[in-house]
Amino acid sequence: MTQTVVVTWWAALIGLALAIVLILKKLNAVYSLLLGAIVGCLIGGANLLQTVNILIAGSQSVMGTILRVLAAGMLAGVMMESGSAETLARTIVSKLGDRLAIFALALATMVITAVGVFIPVAVLIVSPIALEAGKKMHISKLALLVALSGGGKAGNIISPNPNTIAAAKGFGVELSQVMIADFIPALFGLAMTVLLASLLKNKGSQVLDEDLANLMATTPEKKDLPSLGSSLVTPVVAIVLLLLNPIGSMLKIKFLTTLNLDALYVLPIAAIIGALAMKQGKKLRSYAASGMTRMTDVVLILIGAGAIGGLITNSSLPEEVIALIKVSHLSGTLLAPISGILMAAAAASTSTGVILATGSFGKSILGFGVAPLAAAAMVHTGGVVIDHLPHGNYFHVTANAMQMDISERSKAIVYESMVGLTTTIVATLMFGYMHF
Repeated sequence: MTQTVVVTWWAALIGLALAIVLILKKLNAVYSLLLGAIVGCLIGGANLLQTVNILIAGSQSVMGTILRVLAAGMLAGVMMESGSAETLARTIVSKLGDRLAIFALALATMVITAVGVFIPVAVLIVSPIALEAGKKMHISKLALLVALSGGGKAGNIISPNPNTIAAAKGFGVELSQVMIADFIPALFGLAMTVLLASLLKNKGSQVLDEDLANLMATTPEKKDLPSLGSSLVTPVVAIVLLLLNPIGSMLKIKFLTTLNLDALYVLPIAAIIGALAMKQGKKLRSYAASGMTRMTDVVLILIGAGAIGGLITNSSLPEEVIALIKVSHLSGTLLAPISGILMAAAAASTSTGVILATGSFGKSILGFGVAPLAAAAMVHTGGVVIDHLPHGNYFHVTANAMQMDISERSKAIVYESMVGLTTTIVATLMFGYMHF
């Protein structure tokens, strides 16, 4: 057997810093994380064999999360490829009307992100509706983007997306518990989104006829969309099944608490039932393939993050962080949101940021006596504060979707951050200090 080694704290920090720098330099995130983990282990005192064992053990620790992320791909594939997400968005906007256009757009993006659609895809789905509404109601593109991005952030922290799964499994709590915990912060985020977008509706460039023409030229021809009722089946079934366990615990119903319904099979089951309800059962294979393709990058990043998490957990860094915070007389609770904010900013990705924060600082956060659910909620909301920086794909996807150049797109960064920070402050007050 290989002797266990404890890597020095400074070597772990160097490895983590190296990984972040390589990500910022646009090296593939998986290779960046693996290289950072290897360098940290070797300069921290581990030999070649011990380094391999640390990386393998770290990667194995995220396998449960990987399986659940793959399961979420089935649900995402059905929601996106069937057109049910677009049906939900168009229904919300049409029902609320022109007078509440900004609220309707933010709510629509929030809802379709909350039911399992990736936030960049959610913005892509709603952007044609937003540009049409912006042209009609004379709402600036800056305000439209803030409405869509802010609504997406609010939905992202209550969705069965990879970032929520990573937060839940990183702290050993149920996915549904994190979704419920972040619901009130999400509502505050939605309110801040509507406020900011309303104040910005006359700021910046307006939607032009050529923007709509460019959009029509790059948008695939519209297919027949499913009905609202059938579109709701997938998310409703998923939410109901995920909530059975916490409801059983709350009401002390033994049958429900012993069901042990996990996202691993709840999400695919909901996807299958939803596809059948939309009479799209024959397309399940293509929906599953699409969902799997979209999850591939997330799974690979999870493996890399698990490797660097193995470096951190096999080092003295967690103990040093706890000692430093105690000496500085700062609240250890703040480590949870701060780690989420910094890691997501470094990676320009909510999912990667949450994975890095839980893997690197999870042990330290819990070491301060923070409850696992509280830690998950604070890290998770911290992950949406500055996850939209230019070195990530979300920045550029949303710029193209809203027909904006880089300079114009950059003006929205501070307002998007204000939305994310609102959710983080609310979550930190609720779970870090009021102990909800």
